[in-house]
Amino acid sequence: MKWIFVIIVFVIVVTGAVIAALYLTHPERTGGVTVVRMEGTMVTGLVDDGTSIGSEVVGNNLRAAADDPMTEAIVLRVDSPGGSPAAAEEIIRDLEYAKTKKPVVVSMGDMATSAAYYVSAHADRIYADPDTFTAGVGVIWRFSDISRWMENEGYNTSVVESGNMKDMGSDSRPMTANEQEYARQIVDESFKAFITDVTTQRVIARSDIEDGRVIRGADAVKLNIVDELGNLNDAIDGAKRLAESRR
Repeated sequence: MKWIFVIIVFVIVVTGAVIAALYLTHPERTGGVTVVRMEGTMVTGLVDDGTSIGSEVVGNNLRAAADDPMTEAIVLRVDSPGGSPAAAEEIIRDLEYAKTKKPVVVSMGDMATSAAYYVSAHADRIYADPDTFTAGVGVIWRFSDISRWMENEGYNTSVVESGNMKDMGSDSRPMTANEQEYARQIVDESFKAFITDVTTQRVIARSDIEDGRVIRGADAVKLNIVDELGNLNDAIDGAKRLAESRR
């Protein structure tokens, strides 16, 4: 009998843990509106560790909400400084899929800049707080050069490479002029796609955002970067109204 009791307790504990895990990872539903969270630096993959958020996590949740017959509208809660353009592009594809079935509204928290705004621009409507940091439209690629420190410390690096740009970005040497030009080309092409997409999705003057600065929510409304000031609850209410208007 003692072992039966132990087994029963074990089953109860495991079941509770599974239910708790599902509750914590499953998107929230409020009155027919499902809230999907995109919080942290955006990367590709199945990452959700509180610091980074994976495109597959966000995308799968968007698609699940879109296919859920109990969901009438979706709110994407964004609190992110951005991340990789590839992650944004993957999430956008899933967001566009969701939009074919349900209204999708963005609610911005502390920050929704760079690639996070790239995604947000595709929503049907955007809400932000007055002091939300948003926009920051641009592409950046950082390189470090510690070759002088290495020389002073007596470190030496030998490289065998198949092409003269294979170790481009190595911190053990300065970049060559050709490498700097190539990096600039990549950044410029990525930025062109980024800003063209944003200004196609929303009526925004390119001159208002092309310098890459972040913009307060209160000012972003005036520039049509966001639609309305409001918190998550306001966004949920707005999503409900959009769903009702499409019935």
